[in-house]
Amino acid sequence: MSRILIVEDERKIARFLELELLHEGYEVDTAGDGRTGLEKALSWKPDLMILDLMLPELSGIEVCRRLRHESDLPIIMLTAKDDVSDKVMGLDMGADDYMTKPFAIEELLARIRVGLKKHRTVQQQAASSVLTAGELTLDPASYAVTWAGKPVALTKKEFDLLRYLMQHKGQAVTRDALLSDVWGYDYAGDTNVVDVYIRYLRHKIDEPFGVKTIHTIRAVGYMFSYE
Repeated sequence: MSRILIVEDERKIARFLELELLHEGYEVDTAGDGRTGLEKALSWKPDLMILDLMLPELSGIEVCRRLRHESDLPIIMLTAKDDVSDKVMGLDMGADDYMTKPFAIEELLARIRVGLKKHRTVQQQAASSVLTAGELTLDPASYAVTWAGKPVALTKKEFDLLRYLMQHKGQAVTRDALLSDVWGYDYAGDTNVVDVYIRYLRHKIDEPFGVKTIHTIRAVGYMFSYE
């Protein structure tokens, strides 16, 4: 039975989600503020967290940021805002998925299933071989990236994107494929977030080391290639 932690300060929403998830067979706990939510995430060790963006004590963004130092727990962020900058900020701090209120419970349940399945897959892949390309090394087991032995600091989403690109080395991958397989859901046609994260990776890998690993494939997407 998977454990799900709901961190939501609106009691009616929290109770509604709790009842729906209990009905689906999940084990559920709740928290009404960010600080309590963070404490429960670290002590109760749920399999997935549903996290509101606007919370008392600690914001959802801050909870994400702190939690990512300790755990790769899947996080679905909820917010009343529908702004690309909010999405990018939440994802950059480590959220795995993003939903804007109001939302259909059926869609949330589907995203929970995807999040849990994806996390299990990632854990299985963590035991797989280290990925290398020239001087670049990516270790799924330790979430470490190095260039010629020098550590490269990446956020979780940057790491996931680089891993996907390296796993498909030499293949052109579309923005839609990246959204589906890395972010785990469809942005309803908004692919700008992929371009933003590609720029992040280029800024942290290509520019500092004077190389070109991520290539733009016009009218298609991107391709990782470096020997």
